[in-house]
Amino acid sequence: MRVLYHHRTASRDGQAVHIDEMIAALRSLGHEVEVVAPGAPDAGDGAMGGESGFISGLKRALPQWLYELMELGYSALAYLKLMRAARRFKPDVIYERYNLFLLAGSLAARRLKLPLLLEVNAPLFEERIKHSGGLSLVSLARWAEGFVWRSADVVLPVTRVLADHVVARGVPDSRIVVVPNGINEAHFETAPDQQAAKKALGLEGRLVLGFTGFVRDWHGVDRVVEWMATADAPANAQLLVVGDGPVRAELEARAQTLGLGDRVRFTGVVHRDRVPAHVAAFDVALQPAVTAYASPLKLMEYLVMGKAVVAPDTPNIREILEHERNALLFSDGVPGALQAALTRACADTALRHRLAHEARATIDRLGLTWRANAARAVALGQRVAAQGR
Repeated sequence: MRVLYHHRTASRDGQAVHIDEMIAALRSLGHEVEVVAPGAPDAGDGAMGGESGFISGLKRALPQWLYELMELGYSALAYLKLMRAARRFKPDVIYERYNLFLLAGSLAARRLKLPLLLEVNAPLFEERIKHSGGLSLVSLARWAEGFVWRSADVVLPVTRVLADHVVARGVPDSRIVVVPNGINEAHFETAPDQQAAKKALGLEGRLVLGFTGFVRDWHGVDRVVEWMATADAPANAQLLVVGDGPVRAELEARAQTLGLGDRVRFTGVVHRDRVPAHVAAFDVALQPAVTAYASPLKLMEYLVMGKAVVAPDTPNIREILEHERNALLFSDGVPGALQAALTRACADTALRHRLAHEARATIDRLGLTWRANAARAVALGQRVAAQGR
């Protein structure tokens, strides 16, 4: 198929990973992909960071209502770019990554009479109401989200929990297909074995508890740091945070106050190509907290590397993990539950090995790869095209 891939994402974070990998997977299956997006037309250089500095500057400089109007106004530019690309590329389907106030894909698909597949990673209206400073143009934002979701021929939320949000906005369940985040297995095949990975990082003899990603205050890493200072934590336990984030300095200061010394280490921003070599060193992989509707990318990394995972027992996590089969799940919100799970995981080597084996098998059992996701998307696009939009 000829896929016109549209997104409005300028940041180099987990969003960029999803975009880059889906485009690469579609192409690896032999499909042609034309990308319409802000700035550079194709994948980035793999350096992971946060939000675009230009976008962050605009948000700080402009009144909130004006910034939101600019978001909506961008749809006009994106629409023109999509129509121009469509005339040249002659796509069979439009695949769009949903963003708030982004109407371009819906309008272009309607004008061109093309199938529209809409990937939804978050209920952004709700998310921005609660976080990120809220919204000024509330009614307009709510309308825009509902319009785009209902315009799509197929909506692709990353969890069933998120699918329920989509249904609540008037999209029939028959037009919703849940597609969790995936993993590029080839990206992790060259990772060193665990002992070599530990040696390279100077962690020989350590029991490594690892976390990957841009760490924020709600991620729960602070609770792991506090547990590290208790008698329940083995003396050789090492917390390795592969990434950076706004709470790094605070967590490092807390670790020093607790006398943990170098037992808590942040790597700082790590190039995507170097992430597997770090995850390879983990004995216990951490997902201390999770957004209720999310499909965490870090979780897929942990699974493909065959790591014993500790994660909250929430509905979206249970779509992938099963307690004591491929992870240790703890009761979210119950004081001491995370700490008890950490203590158990560290104390029981046989349990860690069993969970790790089942974790790796989960990737194949559930088809949690970008290549499988791309194949699903193409099959859905072909189905809609055959039925006629």
